[in-house]
This record gives sequence, C-alpha cells and structure tokens, in this order.
Amino acid sequence: MNTTHRYIHFDRPGAAEVMQLVEGPRPAPGPNEVLIKVSAAGVNRPDLLQRQGAYAPPPTASPILGLEVAGTVAALGAEVRGWQIGDPVCALTPGGGYAEYSVAPAAHCLPIPAGLSLIEAAALPETSFTVWGNLFFRGRLKAGESVLIHGGTSGIGTTAIQFAKAFGATVLATANGADKCVACRALGADFAIDYASSDFVAEIERETGGRGVDAVLDIVGGDYTPRNIAALGVDGRLLLVGFQRGAAATIDLTTIMRKRLIITGSMLRPQTHDEKAALAVALRDKVWPLIADGRIKPLIHATFPLAEVVNAHQLMTSSAHVGKIVLTID
Repeated sequence: MNTTHRYIHFDRPGAAEVMQLVEGPRPAPGPNEVLIKVSAAGVNRPDLLQRQGAYAPPPTASPILGLEVAGTVAALGAEVRGWQIGDPVCALTPGGGYAEYSVAPAAHCLPIPAGLSLIEAAALPETSFTVWGNLFFRGRLKAGESVLIHGGTSGIGTTAIQFAKAFGATVLATANGADKCVACRALGADFAIDYASSDFVAEIERETGGRGVDAVLDIVGGDYTPRNIAALGVDGRLLLVGFQRGAAATIDLTTIMRKRLIITGSMLRPQTHDEKAALAVALRDKVWPLIADGRIKPLIHATFPLAEVVNAHQLMTSSAHVGKIVLTID
C-alpha cells in the first residue's frame, strides 16, 4: 500500500511562487478524526495570509495550506461513529487541504448536499461556517431585518448574500464595479452599491430612508469601521470577519452608545473543537436542506489543478473573481 501523497509546500513565506508540489508521508487520522481522499479543496484568503507569513497555523494543525476539502472517507479514527469508508464528505480542516489526503475532525465533517458535485461541495465549509457563525449566531439576523454585506462577490460575500436572502432578510451589498454589482443582484441582493463610484453610507441612508441597516458583515475593516457604524440603525450589529484595509480604526463611541450598537466578530480557525462542531450541526440542520433544494448554491469562479496553485493564488490576489476558487486533485 502506498503511504505517501502529494501536497503543496513552501519553505519560506513569500509570493505565490514559493509554493511547490512535493511528495511526503500520508497523514493518519487520530481517534476522533477521518482521513479524506481529497477531490477538491477551496482556496481562501487565510491561505494567502499563511503563505505570506501573516497567519500562523495553530500549534496542533498541519502546516500545509487549505481549510476546506471535499472527497471520500479513506480511513476512520478508532472512536469515529457515523461515517464509513467510502462516504462522500466535505469538511472544515484545521489545515492540510492542499493535498491528496487530508485529516479532519469527524465532528467538522458534513455530507455532500444532494445535487452538488465534489468541486461545489469543497467551496462550502469555510465560508458557510464563517457566515453562519457571524451573521446568524453572533449577529442574530432574522427575517424582516436588513443587512449590508461588504465584498459581495467574494467567497464570503456570495455565501452571505444567499444565506441572508434565504432566511428572509433584505440584502444590500457592496462590490467593485457595475458588473460585480450585477452579479450581487443575480445572487439575490436587493440593492448593490459600486463602492468605487459611490459612498455606501449615503446610499444606505437613501435606500433605508435614513433608518440604517440592522447588521453589517464586514471583511474590510480599517477606515470602513466608522462608516459601518454610521450606516447602522438603532440596535444594529457590526460583524467583523476580516480587515483587508487594516486592523486599526478610530471610532466615535458616542454614536455606538446613542444607537445602542453591538460590535463583534470572530476568527474561525482559533475556535475550539466544540464551537466548530456546534456550527456544523447548525449548518446540517438549517442550511444543508436549502442547498439540497437549490435555494442556496456555491458559486465557483474557477478551478485549477493542484499543481497550478500559484495561478489560483494570483487570481485571488487580483480580486478579479466572483465567488470561489477551487483546486482539483486527480
């Protein structure tokens, strides 16, 4: 039996070109883990940060890039129940996804929703866990409320638009350029704002009649933070999941107090095993049926063979994509 596999490795932080396809020992599952023969792996911005040396993996995680995969169960840990060898599966991984074989906690694995390919399923875990955990668990978004989603054509954005719309919210989104605004509306956004040519705060004020939105899901951070606060209505929630424009911001505390705002956010990777397991249960119960009946569908912009990972990272860096970028493994 072959005990090796191919995976993406880099010796030093740097540009996309530091990554290379190498061969090494195949991982083995721990007692509560499954070994997955990977068919596809999603590409996410944390992967780019890790490759650049700005996002170290947890001490117990694989140093190999890749936080979400889809494939088939190849081996089971001694204490795993509910999965069998050969089962199709998608999973949130602590690392190790850019590989022919990847290990994931059994509690962080989900079945492939009916009608989805393995490539589509590989685009689900990272953004689904993130959006559900922030928009619905922390943000308590409910039907009849309004939400502003920044970066509407990103992986997070395309997922959040569909989730929010499926659960009855009014969805407003920002995107760069008219074509991306069209894409946001096609996904279900009720209103799309070209942030390159318009002030989203003024647009929100006009669109809501001065009331503001109930929630903002933000991947931008930095100087967007005071503007997000301005765009929120009374009892609004600002949900931070990224800081592409920086992690520091100057804000007016009196506005927060006057509007009774909540500012929160989270990083997915550092959360505990049990916290992620709880998100997996919620997704399986509440979201996976909506995917199976076609109300939510992952949007795949491009796929690349594992050996062409450099091109995949360069595309994500360009921000020219609409939806997810996925690596395929033979």
